[in-house]
Amino acid sequence: MPTRRELYDRAQRRRANLIATLSTGAVLLALVLLVPRAPGWEAVQRAFFNAEIFARTFPGLLQAFVLDVAIFAWCAPLIAVLSLALAIARDLRAPAFTPLRLAATAFIDVFRGLPVILVIYLVGFGIPGLGLPRPWNSPYLWGSLSLILVYAAYTAEVIRSGIDSIHTSQRAAALSLGLSEADTMRYVILPQAIRRVIPANMNLFIALQKDVALLSFIGPVEIFRQAGVYKSLMANFTPYVGAALIFLVITIPATRYADYLMARRKHD
Repeated sequence: MPTRRELYDRAQRRRANLIATLSTGAVLLALVLLVPRAPGWEAVQRAFFNAEIFARTFPGLLQAFVLDVAIFAWCAPLIAVLSLALAIARDLRAPAFTPLRLAATAFIDVFRGLPVILVIYLVGFGIPGLGLPRPWNSPYLWGSLSLILVYAAYTAEVIRSGIDSIHTSQRAAALSLGLSEADTMRYVILPQAIRRVIPANMNLFIALQKDVALLSFIGPVEIFRQAGVYKSLMANFTPYVGAALIFLVITIPATRYADYLMARRKHD
């Protein structure tokens, strides 16, 4: 039989859920009733929510989105490898590794300090400007490298925070058992650190999926650029709404999964 405290907690949860449902419903109802009454609603509806143009352009947007997924698919593992190497390099403590540690720190500082779009322009236009032969002048190659450099810097800092979160007593205990520094990092520190930072890195990879669209500024015809082509051809912004819906279908479930991982880790 539930205690009085449990009954009280259940009642409070029911009350909170009811208030949340009613307030959300009130906001949605206000939007449905008030937005169509705005003076420019009909013009906005024609420009952004044209059902005929949506139906004509949506298949092409889906096809262009395949390139976004492909770029993400080959960038993500390279980011994971490079960021792990950078995080380990920053954690090296032997004096002989000082140059490597300083180089990793400089890399992270530079690419965390630059906007993604600026790195894309500098790398995407600068390196092909050297006159390299095909395929080494491809914007797909150098645009992908830009994303890898920036996101590896961010991800490396997240991994390093996970490494720093492991209590020093575990490192000392591993060393006292005869493990080398490398084995301590491999078998004791990294497994725990990576498990702790998975939710945070999930959020970074969600951001990466969206930032793939920035490569359109240097040439690749992915979904954002394709939407711009349709907009120019049809003088209508509805293709951008279609592109936004495709991104949301991918990113919202991934975001909820990241939230689930963070909540589960909090209760572990």
